[in-house]
Amino acid sequence: MRVLLTDPIDPAGEALLAARAEVVRAPDAGFDTVRRLAREADALIIRSPLPQDIFEAAPRLRAVTIHGTGTDLVPLASATARGVLVANLPGGNAQSVAEYCIMAMLVLSRNFSEISNSIRTRPWDETRALGAKAHEIAGMTAGVVGVGEIGGRVARICRNGFGMRVLGHQRRLNRLPPEAEPAALDRLLVEADFVVVACPLTPQTRHLFNRERFAMMKSSAWIINVGRGAVVQEEALVAALRGKRIAGAMLDVYEHYRIAPGHPLFGLDNVVLTPHLAAMTRESRGRMSVMAAEETLRMLAGERPRHVVNPDAWEAFTLRSS
Repeated sequence: MRVLLTDPIDPAGEALLAARAEVVRAPDAGFDTVRRLAREADALIIRSPLPQDIFEAAPRLRAVTIHGTGTDLVPLASATARGVLVANLPGGNAQSVAEYCIMAMLVLSRNFSEISNSIRTRPWDETRALGAKAHEIAGMTAGVVGVGEIGGRVARICRNGFGMRVLGHQRRLNRLPPEAEPAALDRLLVEADFVVVACPLTPQTRHLFNRERFAMMKSSAWIINVGRGAVVQEEALVAALRGKRIAGAMLDVYEHYRIAPGHPLFGLDNVVLTPHLAAMTRESRGRMSVMAAEETLRMLAGERPRHVVNPDAWEAFTLRSS
């Protein structure tokens, strides 16, 4: 059996795979590279998007494990039609992403980016004066959109750790944790000092944050996106940041997976950008890599994974595995 890693995983997970399968590491996650290497693979472990034609290009594939939760990384209809089982790992990186969100609140509220950049090129006293723009987050309101594993942890840390008020919005408002007060999205946007986007990308959430929604936010508010990039309409966000309609943003995901050189976001001084690494800590990578390896080996043995994304593929998958 051959398993292709489109992105590096922790050595603990790779060792687990190597005991029972041949492991192939892709030198990059580019579509051409993945298509070429996947032709001889039985399974994939991924953290980056797959090309839409991957299962036509690699008919031998039987299993895909998402090293995270992002089901939009896989052309699911095509996988199901061809009996390819897809699994993901909900909750495995939730603590790391939640901590990133809290870090983002502190970075934004304490004006960290401007201060850090200024001290390299401007006089000490001039830089020190920038501290006058800083805020305490205790007593502020955090609005969490998508209160799942990640959002629930953010709510608990904000409420119990900083004494913040927390508003939560999701499809089922009666299933929020006790730390989050249920709120309609429009109300959340009007009242929140921080808007944390942690919801999945669905037809209903695509461009959920558009010009109209940014217009509802406080001019002093910040937005943090760790969910999926296309939940936020990037053109509208750029306009809101450029016009100082909102105070700023910290983004780990983008409307297109890799933010292109020369993107308008790079020219703004009120946004902090990171390359989809909120979940990437040593601790989460160790946990997730072992979980991904276990799920992959489970599927290659013809067994049902613990977290199957496309259960409709099960019957065709079992026929292929017999």
